[in-house]
Amino acid sequence: MIGCDCSVCTSTDLRNHRYRCSVLIANAYGNILIDTGPELRLQLLRAKIGIVHAVLYTHAHADHMYGLDDLRPIPRLLGGPVPLYCNNEVERMLRKSFSYAFSQEAEMLSSGFLPKLVFRNITEAPFTVLNEVVTPIPLEHAHFNVFGFRIGNVAYCTDVNKIPLDSMKKLEGLDILILDALRLRPHPAHFCLDEALEVIDRLQPARAFLTHISHDIDHEAVSKTLPPMVELAYDGLSFAF
Repeated sequence: MIGCDCSVCTSTDLRNHRYRCSVLIANAYGNILIDTGPELRLQLLRAKIGIVHAVLYTHAHADHMYGLDDLRPIPRLLGGPVPLYCNNEVERMLRKSFSYAFSQEAEMLSSGFLPKLVFRNITEAPFTVLNEVVTPIPLEHAHFNVFGFRIGNVAYCTDVNKIPLDSMKKLEGLDILILDALRLRPHPAHFCLDEALEVIDRLQPARAFLTHISHDIDHEAVSKTLPPMVELAYDGLSFAF
């Protein structure tokens, strides 16, 4: 947190050094990225990810969109535009925020000068990306609508303070649930720690990771208080499924 000298912000524990949250799913067909946060370039370099084959968007907030320009080198490596899977609201905000990338003039420029991108509209219906069936999970984020995503028996649900009943049903039988848990105190747009734990207790995934963590949460101290199958996520975390 800029301007903060709390014990978490000044911690030497690397698990307390957090960029804006994002997820990458790798399979035999390529790499699927969920959200393009402002530190995207740094995240991809750190994780040694050389190419992104598709991007899914959860919602139209700056901390999940504003690294879009860092995709500029990718179309040259792909041999074509990067597909962006998102709903109409996200597309509208991306076109507005990055208008220079979607003008008629942009279509005539080289792939290294501007990001070459193509939109793929998604709704609540499942769709397929790189041979993975992706099920959008409608979530509530204060008065904003957000998509979580389920791929197989793994689900990613960030930026949420309420999960509708129909969406809870879509999250049953999970091996792994990655869930928003912003801080210890309640928040009007995010689950706090106790609220996230209540959802996990109800859904009973085999494992759960808590993400979108603020500087209220010290990794080592809070980890000691969590149930056995629940862990705090951290930058660089990876697992197979």
